[in-house]
This record gives sequence, C-alpha cells and structure tokens, in this order.
Amino acid sequence: MNIVSDLAEGRRILTEAIDSAKRLVLFTGAGVSTESGIPDFRSPGGLWSRMRPILFQDFVASEEARLEDWRRRFHLMAEFEAAQPNAGHRAMAGLVARGEAIALITQNIDGLHERSGVPEERLIRLHGTGTHAACLDCDTRMEIAEAVAAIAATGRAPRCPACGGLVKCAVVSFGQSMPEAEMARAEAASRAADLFVAAGSSLQVHPAAGLPVAARRAGARLIIVNRDETALDGLADFVLRGPIGRLFEPADQAARDGAT
Repeated sequence: MNIVSDLAEGRRILTEAIDSAKRLVLFTGAGVSTESGIPDFRSPGGLWSRMRPILFQDFVASEEARLEDWRRRFHLMAEFEAAQPNAGHRAMAGLVARGEAIALITQNIDGLHERSGVPEERLIRLHGTGTHAACLDCDTRMEIAEAVAAIAATGRAPRCPACGGLVKCAVVSFGQSMPEAEMARAEAASRAADLFVAAGSSLQVHPAAGLPVAARRAGARLIIVNRDETALDGLADFVLRGPIGRLFEPADQAARDGAT
C-alpha cells in the first residue's frame, strides 16, 4: 500500500493508471456527492448521527414508521434536486461515455451520476435510487410527486394503484434484501476489471465492500480515492488522499486528450 497525499502526485498516479487500463471499473460512495453539498450518512454530523435509520421491517409493520420514512425521503429529495453534479461526477461520466470505464458501480441514491450523463447500461445501483418509488409487491413504479400527492390527499402512506401493496422509495433500507440482479452485475464487472477505482466510500458496508476484494483477487489493480482512511486501505496498490473531484478531473482530461 502506498498512501499519497500530494494532490499533483495523486493526479499523476490516477491518470497513468486509467490511461493504461483496458477494463476500468469505477466504484463510488457518498464521499463523491459531499462535494456537491449532499451530506453523507456515516461521518460525524452525517444523517445517521442525527437520526436512527428506519429498518425495513419497521416500514412494513408500522404506518407511523412509513409516514416518517416518507417525510425524511421528501427532505432528502429536496437536497438532491438542489445539488448539481460536481467535477468528480462529470469526470467519471466522461470516462464511461468514451468507453474508458466498463461500469460504474455506486452506493449512492442521489441521482447525480445519472444527471452527469452516465448511461443506464453502464450504471449499477447497489442501494437503489431515491429519485422514484416502487410497490413492494408488484414493483409498479410511482413518482415521488405522486407519493407527495397521495399522502396530502389521504394522510396515509401511498399504496400501489395496481395491486394495493405498500409503496416505498426505491432505496435499499437497513434489513432489506440487496437487489440480486444489480449485485450479480457488480460482481461480474468487478471480476472482469483490470483496474478497480473506489472513490468516496468508507468500504465498510457489505456486501458492497466485498467488490474491491473480489476485483483484487481476480488480478485487478486497486486504487482507493478518499479523504479519510477506509477499511480496505491495506489491500490497495495506492491510496490517494484529497478532494475527489480535483483528483479525477485531470484523469478525465488525460483520457480525452488520448482519444483525440
């Protein structure tokens, strides 16, 4: 493991690694979006330090818990909508768009990777998305605005218009099963990578934190880009400390220059 705190050296290492990779996989956590003004969940002052998470089983069992979960989701959606993709989001979107990255795996639910231009077929959302809702029984989609209207009209949590089932924001809550198809895609991409770059994640949450390990075991180089220490620093070839957007932006520019 080599820990690099010098910004210029970190930029050089990341640029050269991306330029030489044939099968780059990007993996992102909440630290990527904090540079857009969205607070993370686990750091001091983050969301979970201010309120206890609502467990999936509580959402299913309690109308009170459902309404509180929706209240929190509406607040988060307002923060997401006010935020804009930052330099890191834009740089990663450029790498994906030009085929430099075969996949972008994210733990984030804020929709900023989508808004930065990452196409659906290359984006793997491990923890779902906060940008819409879905029925827990039949998976019928409901827009957030429809959920707002339903609660305002009835005073109760929304129900599916198709089957009457419970509707929940399409994020993976504590105690809820991970999406099997997305996990399978993420595992396949990780094993196929020759360079795996994890950015803005504490790498503590499983099973997502097992993906860099799987990539490393399959022979990929591993670079961790984060402001703070992570649980997997000892496994990485390089750990780059610093602002994620400023470290990634030159890598994106170098790839663009090399493609022209």
